[in-house]
This record gives sequence, structure tokens and C-alpha cells, in this order.
Amino acid sequence: MEFDERCLKVQDPKFDCLLFDLDDTLYPLSSGISSHVKTNIEAYMVEKLGIEESKIENLGNLLYKNYGTTMAGLRAIGYNFDYDEYHSFVHGRLPYDNIKPDPVLKQILKNMRIRKLIFTNGDMIHAMRALKRLGLEDCFEGIICFETLNPPCLLMPCDQAPEIFDIAGHFAGLGSADDLPRTPVLCKPNVGAMEAALRIANVNPYKAIFFDDSLRNIQAGKRIGLHTVLVGTSHRVKGADHALESIHNIREALPELWEEAEKTEDVLYSDRVAIETSVTA
Repeated sequence: MEFDERCLKVQDPKFDCLLFDLDDTLYPLSSGISSHVKTNIEAYMVEKLGIEESKIENLGNLLYKNYGTTMAGLRAIGYNFDYDEYHSFVHGRLPYDNIKPDPVLKQILKNMRIRKLIFTNGDMIHAMRALKRLGLEDCFEGIICFETLNPPCLLMPCDQAPEIFDIAGHFAGLGSADDLPRTPVLCKPNVGAMEAALRIANVNPYKAIFFDDSLRNIQAGKRIGLHTVLVGTSHRVKGADHALESIHNIREALPELWEEAEKTEDVLYSDRVAIETSVTA
């Protein structure tokens, strides 16, 4: 009976999966990558979509606030473009050298004997380049990224001008966020997108821990049952079960992950010794 109870504890840990956001979570905001992404998005809006430069800042803020990402917002209000081209423009010119190898984090992740996945709104190429710079490309079972949730974009005929929804005018006229056009892009913090990602990756939200630097993403994760960790601040807010100044502080915040692993090893080692003894006898 005692052996059976120990086996049940080994087979049924509290958590069986860790989901990590990538940008500004596995590497710090101080890398400057996010500011370069913002600059490149604004340049894309001007150079590729023909949006007046004077409208960029306000428009970008409205789209990000209401749709989670600028890309999702641009598609919602009527702009049609190739997703790969967008990502190539926005991420292809980033200073990846700003992301430094992190052997300390690599050791932490390697010591956590639990399923680990990346969950990012970015595209696969960007995710792989960033992970390679960090030296973490072999620390994760898989990557849930933009392509995981979104099919290739269908370009509109060149002679067909898109009808653009005036989101700035909508809110200036006291319009409601509930009346905004929907986006075809699935991304965090959309709850439906997050649920779809978990289904695709076969993750039980009630047994998974979600690490992200975005409060909106954390709060959305909490709504679907994830155990949540806000990264980048030690100030815990509503929706976050934990708050870490740095991703390096995982062990201090979640010691149970190591405790469960140690218990598992102790039981397996104890059982292995018992079996070997009985065989040799």
C-alpha cells in the first residue's frame, strides 16, 4: 500500500507543464529589442501601408490596446498584407546581438524536469533566433508561435483598395470597444486564441504554469485556469499568482517544482534499490 501511494504521488504532480513567453520574459526588457520592434512596426505602417506618419503613434496605441498586437489591429481595421513579409520587416532587422547567452537560465531550465514550451505571439524564425542567442534552443519541447494559430494571409488583388475602419474617429465619437471590427489574427491575450494554443499543444491549463511579462496576457491566462507568473516586476497584481523581478528567480518563487522533482527521484531511487536487492537475493 505504501508503495502504491508513493507511485500515485510520482505519477500525479501538481504541475506537468511550464509555458514561457519569450520576448522580455526569457531575456530582459533592457536588451532594447522591444523598442526596436516598435520602431520597425511604425516604419512598416508608413512605408508599406501608406499611413500618415503623424497618425502612427495614436493609431498604434489604439490597435495594441484593443487587439493585443498591432498586427492583429491592422488586420481588423482593414489592412491586408502578407504575414511573412510583415514579420521579415519587423523582426528581420532586429539587433539580435543585444540578446546575450544566459548559461544561468539554461542551467535552471535543464534542472526543471518538467515539460517546457515557448508560447509567443512572434513568428517561428524570430523565436528560434532569439532562443539561439540565449543558448536555450535545446531547453524546450516545442514552440507555440504565430504560425501555430494563424494560416497564411490571402493577399487582396492589387486593384482592390481596402476599406479602412477609422478606429481613431470611432473612439473620438465616443464609440465603444464592443463595436470594433474583429480581427482574423489569433494571438495573446485573446482568450480563444490561448485556449486554442493549449488544445494544440495538449496542455491542461489547471496543471500548467504560465510565465509572461504582459499583465494582460497573465490575466487572460488566469481566466482560463493557468497558474500565472508575471515576469519583470516583484509587485504581484490581480491575476498573477507570483511576480518575479527576473526569470532567474523561478526557484525562489516556485520551490515546489524542485521539491516535487526531488521527491520523484527519491521514490524512484528507493524503488530501484528495492528491486535490485530482491533480484540479486
